[in-house]
Amino acid sequence: MSVIPFDEREGTIWFDGAMVPWREAKIHVLSHGLHYGSAVFEGERAYGGRIFKSREHSERLRRSAQLLDFEIPYSVDQIEAAKAQVLATSGLQDAYLRPVAWRGSEMMGVAAQKNTIHLAIAAWEWPSYFDPATKMKGIRLDLADYRRPDPRTAPSTSKAAGLYMICTISKHRAENKGYADALMLDWEDNVAECTGANVFFVQDGAIHTPQADRFLNGITRQTVIELAKRRGIRVIERRIRPEEMTGFTECFITGSAAEVTPVSEIGPYRFTPAELTKTLMDDYSAEVQPRAAAA
Repeated sequence: MSVIPFDEREGTIWFDGAMVPWREAKIHVLSHGLHYGSAVFEGERAYGGRIFKSREHSERLRRSAQLLDFEIPYSVDQIEAAKAQVLATSGLQDAYLRPVAWRGSEMMGVAAQKNTIHLAIAAWEWPSYFDPATKMKGIRLDLADYRRPDPRTAPSTSKAAGLYMICTISKHRAENKGYADALMLDWEDNVAECTGANVFFVQDGAIHTPQADRFLNGITRQTVIELAKRRGIRVIERRIRPEEMTGFTECFITGSAAEVTPVSEIGPYRFTPAELTKTLMDDYSAEVQPRAAAA
């Protein structure tokens, strides 16, 4: 993976309706989104030139903005067309896409009803979120200090930039201790999610996963649940207490960046990546690949 800073790369970025040179896709330092977190984004992957579940991501981007009390000035169809243009222009078949929308710089204060809403979309090459060799053994997770916020205190079902502040802190702390990521609890100390991925556990052939009404219900999460149900695997969505992790045999996390990644350790709890996790990894890999057109 390239270590070139993102503001020094070559290429083009879709910015407010036009393709602009990558290095010229800039905003002013006094943009509301930078100071007050009034921004939403998506993380998407393209496989073989096709963006996986692209429309679902575009629809969620608009819903996230509405939860932050602003309207993206582009329809879902227009966002879809823009993403397709970005991917085609990039020349990449397998890529990561990042649409982001934010309040501009007309007003600099908490209230910013008249600020222009901007939208940008970029694509770049981003291999597996975790090192492939480590991924097959199962990654190690720390237990985060910060909790996911009570939905009464923040728009927890929005993919809002501001909600990721504690995720960055938690991931940094985990990495500094030698872990790949951190598992976060909710404000009532139930298992919630990782810093950028949902979590699943296996017990007696059934899958247990936290109920996604207190954090983002990931599109990859929904996909994996559907894949499991296709195989007749029981999926139980419920509140999970941390001490219950003692009784789970397998664990994996899901996300557009993480895809399906086995977990071997969460703090004091241990898991062994096994057949059910591998099956869902393989099923997900098959699901995201473009299907050949019928003859």
